Amino acid sequence: LHNLGWMYQSGRGVEQSDTEAVKWYRKAADQGVTVAWNKLGWMYAMGRGVEQSDTEAVKWYRKAAEQGYRNAQNNLGRMYEMGRGVEQSDTKAVKWFWRAALQGDGLARDNLKRMYRMGRVK
Repeated sequence: LHNLGWMYQSGRGVEQSDTEAVKWYRKAADQGVTVAWNKLGWMYAMGRGVEQSDTEAVKWYRKAAEQGYRNAQNNLGRMYEMGRGVEQSDTKAVKWFWRAALQGDGLARDNLKRMYRMGRVK
């Protein structure tokens, strides 16, 4: 189901449709597919196929992040860093970036480096 959502999101083999992608991501999410939770978070964060909502994005990112999904951990870190859908917190951003980085997420490592260079982490 998640893969079908990705097909619609990217227009691979089907006509591109963010609305259809969200439909299939929801079906996968309802079955507990962690990557689908992260994809729904992204769709809400970007307002693709759904009305843009940082609060909903955080809800879905958190669900996947708490299950150890590193992409969602990085995404949740970004939401905390920017104060989107949550109260801005460098401490919480770094916490989630570290969790993702320890699993080998390169974007999370880059986010940590940037925050240290900017003096936002002590």
